Amino acid sequence: MPKIIIVYASMSGNTEEIAEEIATGIREAGIEPVVKSVVDASGVELENYDGILLGAYTWGDGDLPDEFEDFYDELEDLDLKGRKSGAFGSADSSYTHFGAAVDTIEAKLAELGTEKVFDGLKIEFNPTSEQKKLCRELGAKFAAAVAITA
Repeated sequence: MPKIIIVYASMSGNTEEIAEEIATGIREAGIEPVVKSVVDASGVELENYDGILLGAYTWGDGDLPDEFEDFYDELEDLDLKGRKSGAFGSADSSYTHFGAAVDTIEAKLAELGTEKVFDGLKIEFNPTSEQKKLCRELGAKFAAAVAITA
């Protein structure tokens, strides 16, 4: 059975809600993902998974949230070649760099050798019912991509 982990940082609950909707889509595809807040996760545990989904809201003018920084630093020396990945997060278009944390995570996952399954998902604040459906569809798509290679 393929193993998928979803690690997220959420201040207001928006990114957590996105993570849970993606997890629902993965479950509907027949895989039970591990879903963790970034404060309960360590970078090295990503090596134990076939699929890696990382999510964070964008803080300030394009930064990763403080609680995500230690986890992000732990990724530095990992070799995640052959694993599938995706990035997601809530964002605020009033800032210059909309959803830049998602871009930062996506670039790090590429640098570590993962294969991106979908373009970084950026949702303004909390997901609408239509965006929730999109999250579930992305979760199912991700599960299918991981199942092929696991």
